[in-house]
Amino acid sequence: MLKRPGLFLIISSVLFLAGCAGLSGNSVQNEAGQPFNADQLPAQEELPKFSAETARDGMPNGWNFYRIAPFKKNTVYRLESYQGKTVLSANSKTSASGLAVKLRPRQANNLWLQWEWKATNPIANADNADGYADDAPLRILVAFDGNKSKLPLKEKMTFEMANLISGQEMPYATLMYIWSGKSPIDTIITNAHTARIKMIVVDSGWDDLGQWHKHQRDLAADYKRAYGEAPGEVIGIALLTDTDNTKSETRAFYGDIELIRKNQK
Repeated sequence: MLKRPGLFLIISSVLFLAGCAGLSGNSVQNEAGQPFNADQLPAQEELPKFSAETARDGMPNGWNFYRIAPFKKNTVYRLESYQGKTVLSANSKTSASGLAVKLRPRQANNLWLQWEWKATNPIANADNADGYADDAPLRILVAFDGNKSKLPLKEKMTFEMANLISGQEMPYATLMYIWSGKSPIDTIITNAHTARIKMIVVDSGWDDLGQWHKHQRDLAADYKRAYGEAPGEVIGIALLTDTDNTKSETRAFYGDIELIRKNQK
């Protein structure tokens, strides 16, 4: 049933977000690959900052490890000191796993996602429009709640299949901000397996490797552009560095990820 390599990665990623959002299920795994109950994770008001910690091995406070699949290698995340500030490094060698935060639901209107990140080397064969080569040095995922009863039958069946596979529900919709090797900036890529995942390219190509890139995105505006409707509540944030499909290696860095409420002009 799961023949294409990108399908398990994407479904597992959004299923984890669903679990972190406290929707259902208990198939989330810790860093050792052992299951624990996502419903028991505390919902957080703010995203924990990497810069508030000291460089060390182990999980950043407030972030939860998620494993894509038992047969996939784990990306290694570590807090490192960089120019006097603590950041999160991601070292991926034919691997795919990530970190996520369960959030207290909040309205998406006037809510902005702000972050900085840096890629250090290319993933030469990565192509996010191709399920067989869908890898990226940097991804940030935002999960949204919504009314699933109005979804087309095909999407409902995809949700049911995902629930059967993992025991968890997918979030109503997911925005995934990515650094893409081939697709131009501002391209919106619909996942090949479900229209409920939209990838938005915020960095493209390999010319600016080794430099910090800062981004600030209007979540409601991006959601409306991607899905053609007003967004529901934001219920989770995750990050993911993966090279499993291209069987390659990469090293990347995440700075603080923040949600900022701006006053409407």
